[in-house]
Amino acid sequence: MDHDKEYVIRLSGSDLGQVIDGLEARTSAWHHTATYLETGEAPDGFLIEECEDAEEARRIAEHYQRILTAMVEQMMEQR
Repeated sequence: MDHDKEYVIRLSGSDLGQVIDGLEARTSAWHHTATYLETGEAPDGFLIEECEDAEEARRIAEHYQRILTAMVEQMMEQR
């Protein structure tokens, strides 16, 4: 897959909602992993993601957040 190519993907509102929900869950999981690795504290039922350290977890969370933000902005532009 060409990582620099931009894609246009058409989804129904319901399917887009599911994708956004999944991205929010992944962002949260990585954010909680970074917090856990820094403080040792985590919400009940939390499963730590596999990574090298808190910095890597934070970078992954930020990446998911950038994707999520781009998708929500594009969705809002089309309303």
